[in-house]
Amino acid sequence: MDALKFAKLIADLTKEKKGYSIKILDLRKVSGGIADYFVICSADSDRQVKAIADDVDEKLIERGIKCFHREGLETLNWVLMDYFDVVLHIFKHEVRAYYNLEKLWGDAPVISIEDDK
Repeated sequence: MDALKFAKLIADLTKEKKGYSIKILDLRKVSGGIADYFVICSADSDRQVKAIADDVDEKLIERGIKCFHREGLETLNWVLMDYFDVVLHIFKHEVRAYYNLEKLWGDAPVISIEDDK
């Protein structure tokens, strides 16, 4: 599976667990890009952050895809899951606003995933 399809799959999995404000940042042509894509989503609570992280991990393991590295499961404010070409960032809403990765990587093209209504 190519990196963009994988990023969209991860975005869909986060949406299934009520992740919202989902963005895919295309870092392929960005100087200093550490992955091909970032998938960024918001959650309203620690419990929701954990549910999204656990579900993405479980569903990808079922497909034979393991997470290379993960951080943030101790505090659940910002969980990072590294799949080499794609890095998933799951933020509590207020923490996402503080770090504002979209602005930090502002020159990256963005794909916005529509929230459920």
